[in-house]
Amino acid sequence: MTNQTPVQIAWVTHDLDATEATLTALLGAKKWVRMPDIHFGPDTCVHRGAPADHHADISLSYAGDTQLELIAPTRGESIYTEFLANGGPGLHHICVEAPNPDAFEAALAAAEGSAPVVARGLMPGGMQFAYLAAPAAGVPYLEIAYVPDEIRAFYDYVKQEQQ
Repeated sequence: MTNQTPVQIAWVTHDLDATEATLTALLGAKKWVRMPDIHFGPDTCVHRGAPADHHADISLSYAGDTQLELIAPTRGESIYTEFLANGGPGLHHICVEAPNPDAFEAALAAAEGSAPVVARGLMPGGMQFAYLAAPAAGVPYLEIAYVPDEIRAFYDYVKQEQQ
């Protein structure tokens, strides 16, 4: 995926309240929308080649047109618990979007060899995501996501709450 603008910046944290407060002060996010206990299930999610089964609390906001995502893992081993264990809380990934499922798969194929897929999944509502290792780019991961209309409508709701 060339010439893609990041649409999201994400942090992994132990403490959603503290991270929300800091990013509100620094980036001007006005309201956070929390989604507790999101399940990443073994039938649709993979981490390092094995089925993934973990949970996380997620909080979303916006700074301008950029989505801010906070992820606090709550149960199970995942790319998020691995990140916290290896270096503590912090910037985890930036995300670019693919316009459709075929473009999503094409972006993963294009990145093969230079940025390996560490985790990927399919969420309820049809959202597809993949985390590619990108430490040479100065960020641990690049996320590529396909966001279908149903999830886009939810993101638009979160964004309108900032106005």
